[in-house]
Amino acid sequence: MKKLSCSGLVHPFFLILIIILVSIPMGFYGMYLYIAPSLPEMSTLKKAPLLKPLQVYSADNELIAEYGGKLSVPVEYSQIPQTFIHGFLAAEDSSFFEHSGISFKGIGRAVSESITGSDVQTGGSTITMQVAKNYYLSPERTLKRKLTEIFLARKIEENLTKEEILTLYVNKIFLGKNAYGIAAAAKIYYNKNLDELTTAQMAMIAGLPKAPSKYNPVANPKRALERRNWILGRMLQLGYISQAEYQKAIAEPINLDMPERGVSTQYPYVGEMVRSELVQTLGEQAIDSGYKVYTTINSRRQAYAEDAVREGLEDYDRRHGWRGAEAHDKPLSDFMAYANTFPAEVTKVNPSSFEALMQDGTTVTVPWSGMAWARPYRSANSVGNAPSKASQIVKVKDIIRLRPNQDRTSWALIQIPKAQGQLIALNPNNGAIEAIVGGYNFYQSKFNRALQGWRQPGSTIKPFVYALALERGMTPFSMVNDSPITIGKWTPKNSDGRYLGMIPLRRALYLSRNTVSVRLLQMVGIERTRQLFMDFGLQENQIPRNYTIALGTPQVLPVQMATGYAAFANGGYRIQPHFIDRIEDAYGKVIYQSNPDYACIPCINEEEQPMDAGAPATPDDEAFLMTGMSKMQTDENIDTADYRQATRILKSSSAFDMANILRDVIQHGTGRAALRIGRNDIGGKTGTTNDAKDAWFAGFNGKLVAIAWVGFDQPSTLGRREYGGVAALPVWTNFMANALKDTPESWVRLDKNAKAPLDRNQANPAAEETQPLRDRASPPLAQPIYRPAPPAPITRPAQNDFEDLPGEDILVPASNTPPSMQPAAKPQPDALSSLIEQVE
Repeated sequence: MKKLSCSGLVHPFFLILIIILVSIPMGFYGMYLYIAPSLPEMSTLKKAPLLKPLQVYSADNELIAEYGGKLSVPVEYSQIPQTFIHGFLAAEDSSFFEHSGISFKGIGRAVSESITGSDVQTGGSTITMQVAKNYYLSPERTLKRKLTEIFLARKIEENLTKEEILTLYVNKIFLGKNAYGIAAAAKIYYNKNLDELTTAQMAMIAGLPKAPSKYNPVANPKRALERRNWILGRMLQLGYISQAEYQKAIAEPINLDMPERGVSTQYPYVGEMVRSELVQTLGEQAIDSGYKVYTTINSRRQAYAEDAVREGLEDYDRRHGWRGAEAHDKPLSDFMAYANTFPAEVTKVNPSSFEALMQDGTTVTVPWSGMAWARPYRSANSVGNAPSKASQIVKVKDIIRLRPNQDRTSWALIQIPKAQGQLIALNPNNGAIEAIVGGYNFYQSKFNRALQGWRQPGSTIKPFVYALALERGMTPFSMVNDSPITIGKWTPKNSDGRYLGMIPLRRALYLSRNTVSVRLLQMVGIERTRQLFMDFGLQENQIPRNYTIALGTPQVLPVQMATGYAAFANGGYRIQPHFIDRIEDAYGKVIYQSNPDYACIPCINEEEQPMDAGAPATPDDEAFLMTGMSKMQTDENIDTADYRQATRILKSSSAFDMANILRDVIQHGTGRAALRIGRNDIGGKTGTTNDAKDAWFAGFNGKLVAIAWVGFDQPSTLGRREYGGVAALPVWTNFMANALKDTPESWVRLDKNAKAPLDRNQANPAAEETQPLRDRASPPLAQPIYRPAPPAPITRPAQNDFEDLPGEDILVPASNTPPSMQPAAKPQPDALSSLIEQVE
């Protein structure tokens, strides 16, 4: 039988070829149908976020911190020099204006260059494909991602003009050194605007997209030069530049001019507060989204606060002697300069001087006058004999710290204090924080003690008990009994061990008589006192239900003490501390505007001027509704109807009387050292806890409240006689003397017509209906101004003794230790609790 011939059938080879030719486009089309729904809309492409650093400004518009190293400066197509466009076309996509988003010619050329091993190559992706990749796609190398890039490139070409595509490209492309876009690269590499660049500099930048690290002129200048010259050759080949321009450009050296672009942290505690708040609220992308945050910080007062804390801690540290070198025979490069102190290695010790090598390689000499203070430290309570020669202080190879004088012509020995401190100052009218320092130096310790440091306040808490006594009808001249008192097994004592008998209430406070404070607490009641503490932000479980709270057993934050003392300064109102005034996005749009409560709304329009202490000015306790939270005021006189009245928590007369008593603390009591300021409009209170573990001074005038604290992070004694008036008051005095310089005197206003705060013990249903919740305790920090603050106070030793003067000792029997910092037991229902439940 004759075999069947294949001539009448399709050859298998051609059949396979047909199947392949049909399958490829069908598969390609199938992939398109699969990927197309996930392709982004073009409207989002034009709104892609800029990469700009987070900038933090003071209230007086001074840049005080900057975070985020990425920089992008957007430009319009008309702003791009034609030579720059030609450079990118030569380097990346010479047929950009001819193809429809995908260049098979370019892909073929890239493959050819890869095969031949050319060291400088063009890319296989078109500029449109790079736009798709840079704006939308991940850097992974998969078939799906490459196909998505191609499909998206086609969609971009169908919806945008070539000029729009090229503009997106030059604004987004990464060019090394945290530069995104050509304008940012011009600033970072050459410190120039685009129109100031030379042809060679444009070619250098145009060569970076392919491999920003490999061809970076900073890290690899040789390769960068080769890449630049290759691009210049391509520009000559394509007719973009003339032979003369080419010769001039390749002869130009790599002349970089890179300004320093580090993180600007003039006031790092403030900057970190803002950075943390924005990251917590908006996520990590907030760092590079170009936000401008305008704080309430007064840059002048912030500088004074930084100096006051540093100088106060260094003065304390010197009083307690020289602890020795920071290290011995260690690499000098391991140590960081901060707080205007510079690490140095001792190289030679003379009888009355020594020489030291600085980190910059220079050698300096420290004279005897720069080290004579260094008596050896023995303990917190004693120092050794004064040194007589330099060898008693340092030895060769010691790593020590030096500080120059203002002219850097002389150097002195310095040591970093182990004790820490803080200062917070705020406006009592609206709670705006004008200065805040969280420690000796941010780079030594980032822990912000002003907002995170829970400590016992000692006698600085007494004025709140006295204020409640004034609320009950007592006056500054009411006679109180300073005599021994025993409650159960607890017997508080006065600092000097003496008792003065019947004395005026004002004298009892400025002499800080402990027995009087406890008696007053008995009169006003523990629950009412705890309620007032909660008004200032303390949580219920922080406040023990016993009489030791009259002497400062609750742990508090300095910001809470500032909130409390603001009520004395503003006439009896509770304000909300805050540090952010407004936030603008990268385009200048205000996305947040603060809306604080005001104690005195008419005061917003007032200029600082001397005030009559008795002049009625504080408004009644009425609510003013905010009409437009984000409204930017442009009128010279602000419409007071746009502002909201703060909640009254003390009678105007009580706050006024208490402020005058606290002025007596400075005039006649434990705060007399503040008299050197030379003003009559300041008042305050010292505070010292057991064994001088915490030293406080809380003070104010009519325009500014400031709280200073000094102590160790791990509580231990500051030393004998290191009371609040010795360790903390100098910090406060130094700050206030400068902060109030050249400002008129301002004192607390008395409003004789002001309404009294709601009596929490009354049960008048009509009153509850008209103001059901305004006077219920609502802690000012219920919405924390700084989230990293610890959620609960630190457990402290059981005994709770407090002192302001030498010898004070409060006996707390071990068998009946007041649970000072333990969570309070659940209270039994009482009339107050029942009333609160009814109101809520």
